[in-house]
Amino acid sequence: MALENVVKDIVEAAEAQAAAIREEGEAEAAKLLAEADATVSDMKEKEGKRLEDTIERLRRQELSSAELESKKIVLSKKKEILDRSSEETLAALQSSNAKTKKKYYGMMVDAAKQAIENPKAYCPPGEAKNLKGLDVSEAVEDPAIKGGLILESADGSVQLDMQFGSILSGVWEREMKTLSDILFG
Repeated sequence: MALENVVKDIVEAAEAQAAAIREEGEAEAAKLLAEADATVSDMKEKEGKRLEDTIERLRRQELSSAELESKKIVLSKKKEILDRSSEETLAALQSSNAKTKKKYYGMMVDAAKQAIENPKAYCPPGEAKNLKGLDVSEAVEDPAIKGGLILESADGSVQLDMQFGSILSGVWEREMKTLSDILFG
């Protein structure tokens, strides 16, 4: 019986030691799981913040890109309107009645007198009659001219381009901001 008691004591001691080791292992596993959970939680928080930052950055980029595209469209439409306005103005000048054209031609000849005395005038076909009575030496119809005049000195050394398109182009470039402000506010 003494042997049975010794075996029983050894078994009980082994079981107690095994239970202590198991408890220690479970405590260590719980500690490791808690640390892993904390690490995962930190990682989730950091990744969530990084994801939010990335989403916000992309949203700002998309918004900026959309605003830029919108501005491009508006500018393109404004340019279209300005170009159409220029074309319509030029067409209106070129299709003016004879009385109005004679008035314009008179103003051109008067302005040219400062640089050219008694100029030769090149005009669109059918317009020579509108130069009668103006201080020009000769009126030459030129199919290359659509509206307005080219005034030239007798020796051909000085030439003034007073075609409607040339004058309008110069005014348009010089007054573009004013025109844009008038048209678009």
